[in-house]
Amino acid sequence: MKVDRPLVEYLAKLSRLSLSEDEIPLYERQLSDIVALMEQLKAIDVSSVPETAQVLEVTNVSRPDEPAASWPRDRLLEGAPDARDGAFVVPKVIG
Repeated sequence: MKVDRPLVEYLAKLSRLSLSEDEIPLYERQLSDIVALMEQLKAIDVSSVPETAQVLEVTNVSRPDEPAASWPRDRLLEGAPDARDGAFVVPKVIG
């Protein structure tokens, strides 16, 4: 793929960038280098490499969901700044 001035101007327009006259040749060279690197990557034979979404093996580390007794309500409410009738008391947020 050839990167030239019209392509850089078109990409700048799509990106809503206003490039100065000095920036256009700079971006032309940089985009040409990027395209050249992509062409090198295309040349690599990866047919023997399996497709993957993760580099490392990912396993589920969550514990089984089994019913268990919870902490006693009185013990939980000990740390509350304000508790009444077995519940936390919080400021009203709805008018």
